[in-house]
Amino acid sequence: MTSLPTGLYDAVMTRELDELLQLARTLRIAVEKMDAAEVHVVLARYLHGELEKALRRVREVDGTEGQLDLANRVISLIGHHVDGVEATSRHVQPKILKEISLQSPLLEQAETPRPGVSLSESDLLVNATGEYRIGREIEREIISADRVDMLLSFIKWSGVRVLKNALRQVLERGTPVRVITTVYMGATERRALDFLVEHGAEVRVSYDARRTRLHAKAWLFHRKTGFTTAYIGSSNLSAAAQVHGLEWNVRVSAVDAPRIVHKFEATFESYWNDEEFERYAATPDDKETFRAAVQRERAPDEEHTGFFDIRPYTFQSEILERLDVARTVHNRHRNLVVAATGTGKTIIAALDYKRLVRGGPLSRLLFVAHRKEILKQSRAVFRNVLRDANFGEFLVDGERPREGHHVFASVQSLSRVDLGDISPTAWDVVIVDEFHHAEAPTYSRLLEHLNPKELLGLTATPERSDGVNVSNWFGGHMAAELRLWDAIDRSLLAPFQYFGVHDNVDLTSVTWKRGRYDKRELEGVFTGNDLRVNMILQAVRDHVVRPTEMRALGFCVGVEHAGYMAARFTEAGIPAMALTGTSPREERDLAVGRLRRGELCVIFVVDLFNEGVDIPEIDTVMFLRPTESATIFLQQLGRGLRLCDDKECLTVLDFIGNARREFRFDLRFSALTGASRRQVQSHVESGFPLLPSGCSLQLDRESREIVLDNVRQAIGVRRSQLVSELQRMGSATSLANFVEASGLTLEDVYKSGRSFSDLRRAAGFEIPPAGPNEDRLARSIERLLYIDDPQRLNLYLRILRSLRHDLAKTSLDAYATADQRRVLMLIVTLYGGSAAGSISNNLKDLAYHPALVGELIEVLSLLVERITHVPLPVEGLPTDIPLALHCMYSRDDVMAAFGDVRRGKLYQPREGVVYHSATGANLLFVTLRKSEKEYSPSTMYEDFALSAQNFHWQSQSRTQPDSKKGRRHWKHEELGVLPLLFIRERKKTEHNTTAPYIFLGPVTYIEHTGEQPMNVIWRLRTPMPSDWLRVARLTG
Repeated sequence: MTSLPTGLYDAVMTRELDELLQLARTLRIAVEKMDAAEVHVVLARYLHGELEKALRRVREVDGTEGQLDLANRVISLIGHHVDGVEATSRHVQPKILKEISLQSPLLEQAETPRPGVSLSESDLLVNATGEYRIGREIEREIISADRVDMLLSFIKWSGVRVLKNALRQVLERGTPVRVITTVYMGATERRALDFLVEHGAEVRVSYDARRTRLHAKAWLFHRKTGFTTAYIGSSNLSAAAQVHGLEWNVRVSAVDAPRIVHKFEATFESYWNDEEFERYAATPDDKETFRAAVQRERAPDEEHTGFFDIRPYTFQSEILERLDVARTVHNRHRNLVVAATGTGKTIIAALDYKRLVRGGPLSRLLFVAHRKEILKQSRAVFRNVLRDANFGEFLVDGERPREGHHVFASVQSLSRVDLGDISPTAWDVVIVDEFHHAEAPTYSRLLEHLNPKELLGLTATPERSDGVNVSNWFGGHMAAELRLWDAIDRSLLAPFQYFGVHDNVDLTSVTWKRGRYDKRELEGVFTGNDLRVNMILQAVRDHVVRPTEMRALGFCVGVEHAGYMAARFTEAGIPAMALTGTSPREERDLAVGRLRRGELCVIFVVDLFNEGVDIPEIDTVMFLRPTESATIFLQQLGRGLRLCDDKECLTVLDFIGNARREFRFDLRFSALTGASRRQVQSHVESGFPLLPSGCSLQLDRESREIVLDNVRQAIGVRRSQLVSELQRMGSATSLANFVEASGLTLEDVYKSGRSFSDLRRAAGFEIPPAGPNEDRLARSIERLLYIDDPQRLNLYLRILRSLRHDLAKTSLDAYATADQRRVLMLIVTLYGGSAAGSISNNLKDLAYHPALVGELIEVLSLLVERITHVPLPVEGLPTDIPLALHCMYSRDDVMAAFGDVRRGKLYQPREGVVYHSATGANLLFVTLRKSEKEYSPSTMYEDFALSAQNFHWQSQSRTQPDSKKGRRHWKHEELGVLPLLFIRERKKTEHNTTAPYIFLGPVTYIEHTGEQPMNVIWRLRTPMPSDWLRVARLTG
């Protein structure tokens, strides 16, 4: 090695390479440490290359014998190092085993037909002249496989016919064949599916006519010998694809590309367990369901009769679960759901109503909307979800209900009713669509009168342009909010291409008050700025394919700014118009009509179209002013995210100036991408690599630096900044007030061992004197912030409140065992594992810290408000073990829950599997993302959710099925062992504290493969929460 070309590398650092790089003083060298979770993969890959080079050299001198000798010496060295023996039994010989089969004394036996490409090699097949034809290779792969999995967007009889002999042969001998397909474009033919099912294949079909995401064409051929192969490419199951099409397919071998094959296996299993793919067994009902779905695909605009199953997407299930939390945990029965238009808010409402009806005597329904079309669509959804063709009556356009039990009413019709004639409790459940209209007199009059047992508000836009936030009707709470990413990933909203463009405007001197720029000053900066307009026009020409054909909204500061922009765009040949919140309704309707017809290209708006206007044709959105509210930013973005024919994506032009320090880009991009605020920094630095399909997010160089500096400053909150903010707010400021007003989280306040008491002292406020262990205990508060078990929190609050008045309350004798162990969790977290033998003494010590006791009461009260899951009892777990399903616990918490104190100290094992012999519980602690990287293909396919109830888990690397540890897994019921599953996403939280685990409860063994490690499929007794399913599964 003499010199190195410049460019990207991913090379293992060697001494030779290091010395060479030290000589390159004029070059910039970027080096990073190996990720601990990937070291074995990186080194194995490096050693493979070195060994191959060495064997090639030996071949030239000593031939095959020399290569065998070198290989066997390496094998002996590895065996001696790992197992303590030279492992001569693994020495290689100059032969290749090709097949093992059963012998028959009567029949003549031939070798099993095998593919032309070696089972150990990967290859690219393109149906080229002289190359093995893809159809012929697939046929031989099928015949020689022990299981066949197919993932095909469509299947035709012509393709099945070509392979039917091979398929019939393997199915008749009992080889499992699993097929996943769709009704995409109505292309799949029922005859093909019927043939497969009749001969023993298992088939699952996606009937989702709302969108089809599965465009994969892939085949997996499992072999018990370990020589599994897969084909990934362009070939569906059709004659053209199998025989003569210009198809490209990568053939992958588990021998030379094991991680790709493993990823295929894991992803296929996730799809197979996904409820979207329904079992097709060729029954009369199945055939009718298939026929109707294909008809809907081929004629989507025709009206189709009959019910079809509506299952919630994962993100819709999350919203339903959040509503359950609001009602069950927080006792809130007036709840607001925020979700973008077109993402199925009505479906969520109907499924929620169905659950309410099942859960108790809540039947009478009032559904309120402002248009008859919405009411008709909503009633149809409710009828379908409830499977009741007679459900619901209208109160709209003169039509009046006869019974009035389930009423779908327009607000206009209700406004003409004398509310004195209606009992406030006439309906058990009231659902109000487009709840952002609630401040209008017609709505507020109705809402103030009615008193239902459950009120549900639906809106895409909780913050109105007049500054009113409709969450005020719900005690300031928002029960659930749809993640934008989920809806785009499910193709319910259009993908977007976002371009952040620096506009050369300095906003640092514009006055900032009440959390926003001064509107008058801001408008003065933008209005009349011809240089900025010319730059905006150039950005439009650079990023929009045909500017004179776009249908765009431009969000402006004020009336003058909007008028100025409209005039300049019109002068540039792009017809535009300005509208404001004071524009007459007729003028607005006229402008919208002209925009839809293409007579206008842009409407520049002020305090308008943030909410309540549905124009699916909008294909471009321009942010011409800094939008301080992340919620309003998403509302404005949402105006262009509606799906529409011929709209491939939404173009977003965001013009970014030099912002004031108070402006929060971290909140904007966190809301936009669904990333945490700290993840936003790495996403900006790396160019937003993890986006839904079809989306792009780009910042030009200047914008990127502005955003990065702003984000770094926002997430790196210094103690001095917090003290200054607290001084500004005053001595009466509580922790809750401080967090809400500052826009910070509890984690921000308590980062790096800070405490609110310390901040108050530094601000000069009067506060009780510090106790003897104040600093140590204050640093421990940060470690409590994950607690979400309401029984723990309420117990701690009772104890702490009593400590403020009576030190005698430190005795735990009167407490049940479960509560004593809950207190043990608290003491260990605050004082450490060695404090486990003296709980009462440490409680007494805590009482000598009155400032911290008061602060803990504030913290724990806020944690109660943050609970996001309904805790459930654990069947089969002794009642003195205080663990609740779907709550978060640290390892120490879990060991404290089992009362595992040894010689006065809490037992603190570090292993991933801990067997508690006294109870027979086998504790499985799982970290899903072993690597700290955002994406690590070598480690992310070990532990993952296949579905809400099935979980793929990989044992410790040395575990064999017949060992004592191995038998506890697959024979746990026979041995009386209770496996308990705890999972977390990463080892560390984004604030660099040790991450806790969510408790998923008891699991039951289904099957396993392999050894050292074992790959086990567990069945959860209780489905995991939907938000954790999203985190834990491989697929979207």
